[in-house]
Amino acid sequence: MISDLWYKHGLIYNFALSAFLDGDGDGTGDLAGAIQRVDYLHGLGVTAIWLAPFQPSPMRDHGYDICDYYGVDPRYGSFGDFVEFSRACKQRGLRLIMDLPINHCSDQHPWFQKAIEDPESKYFDYFIWADEKADDADEGMVFPGVQETTWTFNEKAGKYYFHRFYEFQPDLNMSNPEVQREILKIVGFWLELGVSGFRIDAVPFLIAEEGINVKNPEPAYGLLRDIRALAQWRKGDAVLLAEANITAETAAKYFGDDGERLHMILNFPVNQTLFYALATGDTLPLREKLESSKGIPQTSQWANFLRNHDELDIGRLPGDQQQAVFDAFGPEEEMQIYGRGIRRRLAPMLGGDRRRIELANSLMMTLPGTPVVRYGDEIGMGEDLSLRERESVRTPMQWSDGPNGGFTCSDDPIRPPISEGPYGYERLNVAQQRTEDDSLLNWMERIIRARKELPEIGEGEYCILETPAGVLALRYEWQGELSVFIHNLEDCRREISVDAGAVARDIGHLTCVLTHDRFEVDKDGSYPIILEPYGYHWLRAGGLERLPGK
Repeated sequence: MISDLWYKHGLIYNFALSAFLDGDGDGTGDLAGAIQRVDYLHGLGVTAIWLAPFQPSPMRDHGYDICDYYGVDPRYGSFGDFVEFSRACKQRGLRLIMDLPINHCSDQHPWFQKAIEDPESKYFDYFIWADEKADDADEGMVFPGVQETTWTFNEKAGKYYFHRFYEFQPDLNMSNPEVQREILKIVGFWLELGVSGFRIDAVPFLIAEEGINVKNPEPAYGLLRDIRALAQWRKGDAVLLAEANITAETAAKYFGDDGERLHMILNFPVNQTLFYALATGDTLPLREKLESSKGIPQTSQWANFLRNHDELDIGRLPGDQQQAVFDAFGPEEEMQIYGRGIRRRLAPMLGGDRRRIELANSLMMTLPGTPVVRYGDEIGMGEDLSLRERESVRTPMQWSDGPNGGFTCSDDPIRPPISEGPYGYERLNVAQQRTEDDSLLNWMERIIRARKELPEIGEGEYCILETPAGVLALRYEWQGELSVFIHNLEDCRREISVDAGAVARDIGHLTCVLTHDRFEVDKDGSYPIILEPYGYHWLRAGGLERLPGK
């Protein structure tokens, strides 16, 4: 029986309203546009939508500089529009996860404005202040090379305030009980409006007990437990998804011994070693991170992704591995950012090679955890490196070959759609790919459907099978179901044999989930297989009558 933990059995789709679809013709994507595309997302097979910040903001950091946690930015619509969007999602069985950037706010937020106007105000203690600039002010920046300090002087207050991010994003003082209570109120507020969970931004900074210790902050895990307790009391199936670029060992504390803190964590170590494997064909570091990802509480889950709304962060890879990824996917200076990342989309990073794009997505879908897809990756969108910093991967969604890619009828879109060339909307768009049986979009729909029919990936135990370094093979077992997923990350043909497991040995064969072809298993349980360059196989034994085939 499949558990009621819905986040273990589906797929999360991430987008920002501003770049998805403009419904009112002003050049900016909005809730009215998103409502028009709920059926598209439902047809794609999406289980949950992760929505980037949409609250009122000066928009100096893509909406992550919030100035009202209880509002909807007029650019995107009204509260009525939000409730209508939430209702439209619910009608189609889609959950709604909203971004929750609460370790900092905008310097235009009333809390900060009241703090600098009156040092005696309670809001002054909502932030972290110092009379003198700290000696380590040039350390610990989130955006090195763009950001120069973590302490900025405010003329009105006559003091320095602390900010890990940009100077217009002062850190909130999480040790202040009133700030903690405000956070809980924010969570409760949006749950009442139909939200099913939160993607909590920058969690390691959020729970730093000593906020100004930029080198080795001591986490205060109690806040995570309090947020989860409130969320689940208010809405029993609410989830907390954390953005935390941490090791698996540290993640155990974020999940909690009994899974009483976070439900899900984005698996950055696996993501980084996955791109090293895609760059070099060497899967050994990826296997190590997958092994260390085992042993999490039963109600906990990893979230796997290829690209997100930020840079591809490879900062935790050893120097030689970092360089290999840079050489393969970001060899030019304009492709790199912050000394640790690559500001490109998946498809152009892989040279537009359909084999490699399928391979990467197949890997993400079959890794232990829940897959997270970035908008536009289902059609293979590209990037615009002429845009500043992370904006390069935040171009408008390409719906058709009409003006502005069908994103807006305005002559002044929020960001220019990618035009001309192999990734221009004239050649690459949803409308065209819908009509082509062999398009990437239709392939993604099929593979998402197949992934949702394999509960053992979300529920079962997995083991890494013995293969050459250029091949990754995972076997899952759960309640009599067994699946084997094999991926060849090299540009050469491979003949290998894998241990298909006891279930397959008893049944005597495996069936390909994607083609419904049947393969015999040797008496010792091994399965000989030929892998084409960048080839992959999804194989299953047990309960196969539930799968309809291609």
